[in-house]
Amino acid sequence: MIRCEWAREGMEALRPQVAVFVIVDVLSFSTAVDIAVGRGARIYPFPLGDPEAARVAAEKVGAVAAAPKRAAGGQFSLSPASLRHLNPGDRLLLPSPNGSRLSLAGGDIPVLTGCLRNAGAVAAKARELAGPGDIGLIPAGERWPGDTLRPAIEDLIGAGAIIDALDGAMTAEARVARDAWRSAQPELDAVIRDSLSGRELIERGFEVDVDLALQSEVSAVAPVLRDGAYIAG
Repeated sequence: MIRCEWAREGMEALRPQVAVFVIVDVLSFSTAVDIAVGRGARIYPFPLGDPEAARVAAEKVGAVAAAPKRAAGGQFSLSPASLRHLNPGDRLLLPSPNGSRLSLAGGDIPVLTGCLRNAGAVAAKARELAGPGDIGLIPAGERWPGDTLRPAIEDLIGAGAIIDALDGAMTAEARVARDAWRSAQPELDAVIRDSLSGRELIERGFEVDVDLALQSEVSAVAPVLRDGAYIAG
């Protein structure tokens, strides 16, 4: 059975029922991880908010701590565009407010992260890891001030793309996500760019990141979390 629930609350609800989690944070964590892992790098997810803790954690695993997204000088950051120059074997600790936190909440359950770029590859790997068990899609969403969930349509659509590729029995929630993907496909570019997250990134000067996130099925990478890092599955 394919299941789909939002964010950390949904992840906790699905924990007793699923054999694998797929975190979907299209703008921009999952897209960033796909690009980095596709270049042979290892990505260590880390909660956003404590730069000193991130520095210490990075040192422990021999990684570089990603810079803030607005950092100058071509530094690696949560911006997918900044990760196109990573080299095989590079290790990057990547703090993020949503995708990273959810990635670290899987416990003993295998965790993948997927987006529009790698939906088919992630679906295949999720099926392999789950075996006869259920698969849990987790659209990450954003958080409003006050730390309540702000659903993000790009994550619902991204989850739907993976569900469509899985092509199996699904809950009503998963079917709605799949149908959101199918409905958005003819105007995907306009829908994602006009989403709240898309407009925010474009207004802040990160339109290239949106361009990269909109590339559908261009990657054969299925990033899987192993020993604290996303690697190619």
